[in-house]
Amino acid sequence: MSSEHGSAVPTTAPPSANGTNGHHKRIEEVQSVTIRFAGDSGDGMQLAGTQFTNTSALAGNDIATFPDFPAEIRAPAGTLAGVSGFQVHFASTDIHTPGDALDALVVMNAAALKTNLRDLQPGGILVVNSEGFETSDLNKAKYKVSPLEDGSLKGYKVVRVPVTKMTREAVAECKLSPREADRCKNFFALGLVYWMYERSLETTLKWIREKFAKNPQYVEANTRALKAGYNYGDIVEAMPVQYKVAKAKIQPGTYRKITGNEAIALGLVAATQLANKPLVYASYPITPASSVLEGLAEMRRYGVKTFQAEDEIAAAGVAIGASYGGAVGVTGTSGPGVCLKSEAIGLAVMTELPLVIVDVQRGGPSTGLPTKTEQADLLQAMFGRNGECPAAILAPQSPSDCFDMAFEAVRIATRFMCPVFLLSDGYLANGSEPWRIPDVTKLPKIEVTHPTAPNSAGWTGPGHESGAEGEGGGAGKFLPYKRDEFLARPWAVPGTPGLEHRIGGIEKQDVTGNINYEPGNHEHMVHTRAKKIENIALTVADLPVTGDADAELLVAGWGGTYGSITTAVERCRRRGLKVAQVHFRYLNPMPKNTAEVLAKYKKILVPELNAGQLSWLLRAKYLAPAQGLNKIQGRPFLVSEIETAIEKALS
Repeated sequence: MSSEHGSAVPTTAPPSANGTNGHHKRIEEVQSVTIRFAGDSGDGMQLAGTQFTNTSALAGNDIATFPDFPAEIRAPAGTLAGVSGFQVHFASTDIHTPGDALDALVVMNAAALKTNLRDLQPGGILVVNSEGFETSDLNKAKYKVSPLEDGSLKGYKVVRVPVTKMTREAVAECKLSPREADRCKNFFALGLVYWMYERSLETTLKWIREKFAKNPQYVEANTRALKAGYNYGDIVEAMPVQYKVAKAKIQPGTYRKITGNEAIALGLVAATQLANKPLVYASYPITPASSVLEGLAEMRRYGVKTFQAEDEIAAAGVAIGASYGGAVGVTGTSGPGVCLKSEAIGLAVMTELPLVIVDVQRGGPSTGLPTKTEQADLLQAMFGRNGECPAAILAPQSPSDCFDMAFEAVRIATRFMCPVFLLSDGYLANGSEPWRIPDVTKLPKIEVTHPTAPNSAGWTGPGHESGAEGEGGGAGKFLPYKRDEFLARPWAVPGTPGLEHRIGGIEKQDVTGNINYEPGNHEHMVHTRAKKIENIALTVADLPVTGDADAELLVAGWGGTYGSITTAVERCRRRGLKVAQVHFRYLNPMPKNTAEVLAKYKKILVPELNAGQLSWLLRAKYLAPAQGLNKIQGRPFLVSEIETAIEKALS
């Protein structure tokens, strides 16, 4: 194991409670482990990784995961394009990322080895399915000579396991076809890894019983495969050591493992429940946002209505119509879908209706990298519509923070009557971490009021009175654009007697909402809509700064880079480097103290998974000395990459 784990503590293993022969093997205690399961997309690596994650979470470890899917729906088996992986970082200390270099790599075939070996640290454990290196496998992976035979793996602790053969032997009495038997290989590999890291089998055994309750032969086969893999670890001489990761010290409470997309769904539902409003989620399926739609479809009992539209434009239109009708309209997509929704989002800006746009970003442009992560939609969210068309922009910083920021998106949309972008990304959407389930009574309040009579409900704020007595605007008439102290207009529910009013995409006369082409009115309305978005900053906390008060360098990030940046800054500070950190969860408007914070530092480093979009905004708006650290590879930052950039900036 790597030196970053600290010193190992040898102990003696007790006899196994899982039916092994009770051999006594040495145990080394380590602080953290990063492991990756990799194989063909049909090998069940995502399932194996998920089960290992669940078991580690229940064992009390802090966890962070990074699933990696192939872009092709079903690439030819055994090819480089079809490799699927699942990385788990579990620790006895607080962690923020799914890890950098791997301590252990489990590969099911030659293609998985070729695409993942670069991430295994020297001396790391390499578990290979030796039967996935036949001549055809090597040809598909573009190997001329088997890496198991040419000495190229001598820098690793290689454990060769005939997974296919041993799995078939383990399930021989279960009356399965050869294909069905081979589908149990992932459980054999999982059982072996459970032995390596002293994990209990019980969580996965329970899952198997529940998942295959209607197919007893599958329950028996997968149970046998899992236990056979565990027992193999105890028996084989190539596995002389087990590794133990103690429980992490975490804040007391009830926890669950959560992905970013799961958290978004729960955050939207929690917010609308507390606002006492129905939620209408309209979406066209698109990777990596589709699981938000799937999750919300299961929540009908909470007043949630989901609609799978025929296209992105229709989805946005349905969400806007829902908001017009008094519900909270939400639409979800990824970058290509935001392009298609742009005209409808402009309609929500003009009509000043609440709309939440969930953008789970992926690599682009066009179809780009459908299953890979990127942060390249920030400027699209800022400027990707015709005319002066401002919208609020939020960005969660971790999978669990997706709950809080989805909740906040609903609050802002309904309080300020405006569209709100929620910029997640593929890394957050699919990654997972422990989430402390909040006390519902302590969640922020969301109060939504609708006027019940013309000019009622306290709508007495400032307005542009020119022409207010025009058509539809006299005494006793409803004034749909008369504003409150934050410049938000009233949210009138159709069908309320006396609140009849025009709505649409043509420019509005202020206060009355009548169609108006006057140059002065248009300019006034443009500034009013922009000022309303700026006023959001009056209701959010100041930008927090962590790190050294006397630092010369500030590291500024946004979105899913938080974990890597935070870990890099912590490592640098432990080594005596003076560095501070800010992370933007509110991107439009930015917190009201942003200019004051940025002005304190001579150097600002901005790590982003794009070509430099936040750094561009900071330079343009605040004249900040922002320098980008940019990565556009469909993969998140390694901590070491940011750490090196900090050292260079301070040298």
